Amino acid sequence: MRILSSAVCLATFWGTTAISGAPDASIRPSIRPFTQDNLIHLAAAAIDESPRPEDRPKVEAAKGETQVVQKDGSDFGSWLGEFRQRAEARGIDRDTLNRAFAGVTFNPDAIRRDRNQAEFTKPIWEYLDTAVSSARVSNGQAALNKHRAVLDRIEAHYGVDKQVVVAIWGLESAYGSYRGNDSTIRSLATLAYDARRKEFFEEQLMQALHILQDGHVTPDRMKGSWAGAMGHTQFMPTSFQEHAVDFTGDGKRDIWSDDPSDALASTANYLKHFGWTKGQPWGVEVRLPSSFDFMLANRNVMKSPDEWAALGITDMDGRAVPNHGEASILLPAGGRGTAFMIFSNFDVIERYNTADAYVIGVGHLSDRIVGKPAIKGDWPRGDRALTFTERKELQQRLTSKGYDTQKIDGRIGPLTINAVRAYQVAEGIQPDGYASLRLLERLR
Repeated sequence: MRILSSAVCLATFWGTTAISGAPDASIRPSIRPFTQDNLIHLAAAAIDESPRPEDRPKVEAAKGETQVVQKDGSDFGSWLGEFRQRAEARGIDRDTLNRAFAGVTFNPDAIRRDRNQAEFTKPIWEYLDTAVSSARVSNGQAALNKHRAVLDRIEAHYGVDKQVVVAIWGLESAYGSYRGNDSTIRSLATLAYDARRKEFFEEQLMQALHILQDGHVTPDRMKGSWAGAMGHTQFMPTSFQEHAVDFTGDGKRDIWSDDPSDALASTANYLKHFGWTKGQPWGVEVRLPSSFDFMLANRNVMKSPDEWAALGITDMDGRAVPNHGEASILLPAGGRGTAFMIFSNFDVIERYNTADAYVIGVGHLSDRIVGKPAIKGDWPRGDRALTFTERKELQQRLTSKGYDTQKIDGRIGPLTINAVRAYQVAEGIQPDGYASLRLLERLR
């Protein structure tokens, strides 16, 4: 599943980090809906999974929408007893269940944070200011140098550029300094008990129990984010089961250890699985000609760098971009923002987290770690991100004018971007697909 650009991204911050001078620890924007097979880490916290209708308590809401009633934990113990029976039927032994659930209680903070994500929004330039700050770059260079020997081995084995693995590590846990202190079992049990994404989190909980039973970690060390993401590079349990590796050879896939070897190798294995091309850039910042047809800035429009050069698109030094394969043009902040020519490795990082801001953050941080320059283009810094309520209003107004977004969910994904473009074309304005406050005011 390929995702088109999103003009507005969200970042959730987890507190502080132990690295001296480091920025906020975890930089992870909200993502658009996607399927479980490309889930990796805390991105799970923003997925719009839909349990069966009978599993969703509902109340009436405006315009036919439904809302899930937030549970208060009063029957958490009863639910846990029922889940234990299901876990035993799935092969989890009683000793593992007793060790895992000893003292586990309902965590209202996980529910609160799960419910509140959508309202916390940052425009991409503010996100990148933090994600690729000078402190994060210098700490990334230090981390690469400190672990160069194992990273060289990982790169040779998996064929994934080491600076990209380090950049993911930097955004996920500030190079291991903040891996999360929440009990994974408690977090997942709470979210599985809740009605909003019950089936998804119950499967994550089930796989977390299998990880414990297989001896990779003990319950007291199985810690991570409030949404159940674990270790240095924040794997969800299902992704751990599919992609985590024992790179140290000690018989355990230990992504929680102070030694990051297993976690970094697991990340490289994940990227390899989804088709990483060694030596290919994720993207290149480009300069667009004044005559550029903005309808071509579409992930489905693929051309070679030479073909783009024939249309006047060059790198920031005015040269044709080297031929790294077919590419598309991405305008994450519309026609007034920075433009990128993106290659297939962009899609691979997108498997880790589908937010454009995250992919650009990883890619640009990896570039800066190996000494490449900062982004040179401008951003529309006078703009602000639309709130969740405003994004829904934008979708409602577009749909009412005949530009159907198909969903009124507050997520600026490909359907909404296509509707924005159609409206812009009809209105005779630049069709860059940018869901801005300016566009919403025009619709009003």
